[in-house]
Amino acid sequence: MPYWTRGQAGRETPPELFKALYYGWLLAFVLKVLGSSWDVSWHFKWLRDDLAPPHLLNSAGTAIVLGLTIIHGYTGYGVDRTALRLIQWGTGIFLVAVPLDLINHRINGLDITSWSPSHIMLYLGTFFMIAGVIRGWYVGGGGKPVLASLFAFFLENILFPAQHQEYGVFAIAAWDRGAPEAEPILMQFAADQMGRAVDRDMMVAFSLPVPDYLYPVYFTVAGLIVLAVARMMVGRFGTATLVAAALVGYRALIWPLLSVADFPESAVPVFLIAGALAVDVAFLIRMPYLRAVLGAVLATAAVYGSLIAQHSLLAAPPLATSSAVWAAAGLAVVWLVMEWFVTRFGLRAADQPIGARVSATATP
Repeated sequence: MPYWTRGQAGRETPPELFKALYYGWLLAFVLKVLGSSWDVSWHFKWLRDDLAPPHLLNSAGTAIVLGLTIIHGYTGYGVDRTALRLIQWGTGIFLVAVPLDLINHRINGLDITSWSPSHIMLYLGTFFMIAGVIRGWYVGGGGKPVLASLFAFFLENILFPAQHQEYGVFAIAAWDRGAPEAEPILMQFAADQMGRAVDRDMMVAFSLPVPDYLYPVYFTVAGLIVLAVARMMVGRFGTATLVAAALVGYRALIWPLLSVADFPESAVPVFLIAGALAVDVAFLIRMPYLRAVLGAVLATAAVYGSLIAQHSLLAAPPLATSSAVWAAAGLAVVWLVMEWFVTRFGLRAADQPIGARVSATATP
């Protein structure tokens, strides 16, 4: 309560308040990730329910987000003007997207894909929200471990829509075994919406509704650029690999928990670690623009090569290998842009020697 005073963004923030605010953000993101992970699995089993447990868990995180947004906006503590605007716009877009998504489901029934417009608005709102939190923590002088953690949440949000394909391959395999994971009411609802019988073609249309090239291209361009920017802002070798491993490790942990609770299983993007390692190796090249081009080629080769291996050894969504050229080109373009952007706006951390100690101290 002593801090509850009106102020402009960028005011000097006491260290203990700075930590409390951003640990609140971490708690909110943990709740949102747990809810969203459960949500995808839930929708591959049950017919949609607005008050489903994963929605409620996600809503608890959203409530904390709304509270923190109000605190930052009223007091001006813990953020500069840019970070505050990103957080406010992100929260606003997310809150607008929620009723639009409910209306969409009321009118159109099921969304056959995670890539629908109302869903994309949810991801976009979360994108700006976490971007604002990352900037606020960075310009406030927060420690690198928390910064890397925030990038892990950012990466999870970026890659979230691709989970549709990761669950989809298991849904089709379950159908082929004669033991579909989805409840009959869900399959019948989806079939009626598509105007066809409940058969394998319907399951394929429901489980893998997007082109085969989308999954590898999206992971390469959208996923790896997040890891590259994380490496730029943290300034430490191994950052990209650590962030990717944290996400993959979480997915590997939540997978058996959902399975034990009799919820559908999914493919885990283990191949992402190879792409992340390639990103870290690319930063051994000191010339930024050469690094972007060569790094894009190296990282794309790592993603597609390891994805082919995962196809053979584990499970993964369908792969259109011919799309590798477009993936590499797309990654090179956005990497070049972000090399300029991070330098232009003073977000690049000085590279630390390999083995240097990372401080966890948060000093605004």
